[in-house]
Amino acid sequence: MTALLEGKIAVITGSSRSIGAAIAKHMGQQGAKVVVNYVNDAKAADEVVSTIKSVNGGTAVAIKADVSTVAGGQHLIDEAVKAFGGIDILVLNAGIMGSKVLEDIYEAFYDAHFATNVKGPLFLAKAVAPLLPAPGGRVIFFSTSLTRFSMVKPNALVYAATKGAVEQISRILAKDLGARGITVNTVSPGPVDTPLFRQGKPQQLIDTIAKFAPSGRLGAVEDIAPVVSFLASPAAQWVNGQNIPVNGGYA
Repeated sequence: MTALLEGKIAVITGSSRSIGAAIAKHMGQQGAKVVVNYVNDAKAADEVVSTIKSVNGGTAVAIKADVSTVAGGQHLIDEAVKAFGGIDILVLNAGIMGSKVLEDIYEAFYDAHFATNVKGPLFLAKAVAPLLPAPGGRVIFFSTSLTRFSMVKPNALVYAATKGAVEQISRILAKDLGARGITVNTVSPGPVDTPLFRQGKPQQLIDTIAKFAPSGRLGAVEDIAPVVSFLASPAAQWVNGQNIPVNGGYA
């Protein structure tokens, strides 16, 4: 049986840990050659690469690049092409999630979120677009179920605003790149049990959030990765311009 992504080359931003690492490993299991992107934690990135290589002789490389900057994104693309000769799939997973209400927001906080969550992904997509196979290329953005959750808290203001922007970028790029047979979609997880999600939250709050899902639990990174691999696969050729909630019924 042919693997879902056999022979494809996938670049996954922010893939040294958490959801990004799970996606990288799953795509590696499905036959993709994987670029594991990181900024600071080379050890974690190397561990992801090692895991991919240990499963059925998978192929992966770690590339350091700060994808919140245009130069960093271009470096990632250049190194990926140098390593594997091209790019078929771009997964824009890297992001930051600060928590501040309106009165506590300051300019640098705002700028950091929009640079990492909006500007970086947009310019990476721009840089990769001419390199993607047409038809058959795949671009996958990441948003959040907070953009549709009615009980969102005021401290999610800037983060949710960046993800709203991402959803519109993805929706419109699907029209643009779709003319070449390249699909553009968004994955919107609900609460996922990662260190980033747990940061600054007491256990009581985490337990309360988990209860919003019908199953009474938080999502796991392994819940997200297979959906991303499907969207990246040839089987998803007619899925374009969609925002896929992966939240277990949370929203």
